[in-house]
Amino acid sequence: MSDIPAPAILPSASAAPAAHRWKVLAVGVAANAAFSAAAAGLPTTAVFMRAGYRLDNDQLGLALGLMGLGVALFELPWGLLTDRWGDRPVLLTGLSATAAALAWLSVFASPTAGVVPSLWLLAAGLVLVGVLGGSVNGASGRAVMAWFGDSERGLAMSIRQTAVPLGGGLGALLLPWLAARSGFAAVFGALAAMCAAAAVLAVCWLRDPGGLRGPGGLRGPGGLRGPGELPGPGGLRDPSGPLRDARVWRAAAAIGLMCCPQFAVLTFATVFLHDFSQAGIGTLTAVMVTVQLGAMVARIASGRWTDRHGNRRAFLRGCAQLSALMFAALGAVAWLVSGGPTTPGAVLATAALLTAAGVCASAWHGVAYTELATLAGVNRAGTALGMANSCVYLGLFLTPVALPHVVAASSWPAAWVLAGVAMLAALPLLPRASWRAS
Repeated sequence: MSDIPAPAILPSASAAPAAHRWKVLAVGVAANAAFSAAAAGLPTTAVFMRAGYRLDNDQLGLALGLMGLGVALFELPWGLLTDRWGDRPVLLTGLSATAAALAWLSVFASPTAGVVPSLWLLAAGLVLVGVLGGSVNGASGRAVMAWFGDSERGLAMSIRQTAVPLGGGLGALLLPWLAARSGFAAVFGALAAMCAAAAVLAVCWLRDPGGLRGPGGLRGPGGLRGPGELPGPGGLRDPSGPLRDARVWRAAAAIGLMCCPQFAVLTFATVFLHDFSQAGIGTLTAVMVTVQLGAMVARIASGRWTDRHGNRRAFLRGCAQLSALMFAALGAVAWLVSGGPTTPGAVLATAALLTAAGVCASAWHGVAYTELATLAGVNRAGTALGMANSCVYLGLFLTPVALPHVVAASSWPAAWVLAGVAMLAALPLLPRASWRAS
């Protein structure tokens, strides 16, 4: 027999039970939903937070905005760490630390009958939650990219992205009730329990698809490498590569721009309908629930459809153009009915167009994140997703600050037209050629 050793064979994801990839996806959904319950759910307790912590409106806005700023500043470092250490250790560290930070807020920074914590104590805790919770997106996205083949990634990433409105909806249903009944110790305690539960799922189900990194890099289902994954030290391409790739930066900036109209709807749709059309609570609730449910359905459907047709780039451009058209139509209708915005027909028209624009502006997330991660390569997906989410959360921080000034300087119709312009501004950043490497 020959003394020459046989070449090592790198296991592929297909060697593992095929069904396990859905468990990995479940971990990604749970992780993102748990953090979104805090990021999107805590603002729904604003009235109770203002009273419980004895804050004025400026202090309240600062406290709530700092969590998003913490995410924006630390998404990219978490992404770099994910590509260097792997998704499992980063996700476990991030979820566990976020749960610990929320538990600390519950015990040491919650109002009691005799003690009202200072603003800086609350703000420091919320910044820390944002900094630590920023780990979940890049790590969970990289895990999904590694476990699913290209023909399923759009659907898988879109399902993962439904965790954002899902977590926000759960937070909106649960947290105000807890704040009113039991106070903020219960609010932060419940959020800590959600993050801890997601960490337990990660311990049980999250692992490398093949368990190894070989000379060819991290392999996905069927042993196939993503585009641009070249051998490097330890089998990984330099994880800082996306930071020097202009195409990745353009794609990340496009995602950030395309999120701004969505944030405008999520943060100011109820204010617009109430102040402009004098809409009642039933209309406000119906619009926001429809936008959130529509976004979830649209994200899954768009991911599945683009997987089947291989047209993610064309879909993204079409979605940006259609969203711009819908926001322009919303602005035009709002201007036309401004003489009688409270009539039933005017209320119905503005509410319907606002709902449609909000759903369309939220439908593309999973497809865009899939294409961005594919462009960077699976081994560097954590960095690329961190770059994109830094842009996204910067938009989340700036949009609610800028929009009231736009309305004060001009009008609501102009504000919605400007939201459509943001969609058009993203078009030059979306390449016309396929994002997939040849």
